[in-house]
Amino acid sequence: MMDGSDSSNKPTLLERLSMMLLREPEDREQLIALLHSAYERNLLDADALSMMEGVIQVSEQQVREIMIPRAQMDVIDISQPPEQFIPFVIETAHSRFPVIDGDKDNIIGILLAKDLLRYYAGEEFNVRDMLRPAVFVPESKRLNVLLRDFRSNRNHIALVADEYGGVSGMVTIEDVLEQIVGDIADEYDFDDDDDNIIRQDETHWRIKADTEIADFNEALGTDFSDEDCDTVGGLVLKAAGQLPKRGESFQLGEWRFTVLRADSRRLHSLQAMRMASETAAL
Repeated sequence: MMDGSDSSNKPTLLERLSMMLLREPEDREQLIALLHSAYERNLLDADALSMMEGVIQVSEQQVREIMIPRAQMDVIDISQPPEQFIPFVIETAHSRFPVIDGDKDNIIGILLAKDLLRYYAGEEFNVRDMLRPAVFVPESKRLNVLLRDFRSNRNHIALVADEYGGVSGMVTIEDVLEQIVGDIADEYDFDDDDDNIIRQDETHWRIKADTEIADFNEALGTDFSDEDCDTVGGLVLKAAGQLPKRGESFQLGEWRFTVLRADSRRLHSLQAMRMASETAAL
């Protein structure tokens, strides 16, 4: 039988963990490995680990990696009267809109949706007088620097300029924060324990975009092909030809899919509506 004196000379788990934590990491990979070791020893929970990794990632990312492309920007043209663009503001449900004069390279300011309350209050209403200055940042700007600027300037949106001075996209403070904390929840999010497919009524279902087509077919008796894509979100992306925005709808056979939630990179949730056979045939 072995003498217990050898084991008594070995460092305890606490001592080994202390040595590990006190050892200064030499690069980002070692730092991340250190964080994962702390998580495995229950010093960090999963959310804390995820956010710390997000902070490290943000310091390495550039604006061009997360910006909303120019083609997908929702803008207001200053030449439009309020009665024309206010329905668009309500439909898109953003809090801030770039305002252009003619085209997207000529952005003259930012309109806050809340300022439109003056229109309904019957006050004198001039859109130009309510515009906030537009802030421009280069595509190469680091996200951690941009976040610091957002906080210090109390600004929530920036236009992204390319090397020729044109507008290549836009970025919001929410886009940056989502890199740290994950997708920011809204009323269209699913709980983690929810099923991928939730029936709302006789003809409507709420669906996670990453639902497998085979699972959708089995649950709802459809026969969508999964040869070209694996998920229901992929079907919608293929039909759209580009990343669609919230509120956009696409008809596929007897079904109409409406985007409930999407960010600048992917779809999150959809509503599927079974169309009446005579409507679908049109």
